[in-house]
Amino acid sequence: MAQLIVRNIDGELVQELKVRAARNGLSAEEEHRQILRRALGANPSGLSLKEMLEQMPDVGDDDDFERSQDRGRTVEL
Repeated sequence: MAQLIVRNIDGELVQELKVRAARNGLSAEEEHRQILRRALGANPSGLSLKEMLEQMPDVGDDDDFERSQDRGRTVEL
């Protein structure tokens, strides 16, 4: 198994990691692993972006997303 060394981490960030780990009943090292897994891991649903978009309910009207025609105010330079 590979190792990852991260240098120059702010002390407050390390403390937050330790507190979060303790709250979750984990070591700081395991908490770090889980954070990395969640941040970089594969899509848990296994669906592609296209498939996720296709599953979204068809609600609302196109008017809901229409851009305002207001162009702001005139500014003299």
